[in-house]
Amino acid sequence: MYNKNTNKDLVSAGLTAGLGAGIVTSFAVSQGQNPLIALAITVIAALFGVICHQYDLL
Repeated sequence: MYNKNTNKDLVSAGLTAGLGAGIVTSFAVSQGQNPLIALAITVIAALFGVICHQYDLL
């Protein structure tokens, strides 16, 4: 929280965001959503997580 000079691990940020979005979108696919749309949502969430982690937005 106070140490802003830490090394940023972008891979773990992307995997965490992708895993979280993947769980939600897998439920949506089981309810009838198109799998390609679910995959696109997961990728966009992972990219957004990496960008937020890179620039310390959250």
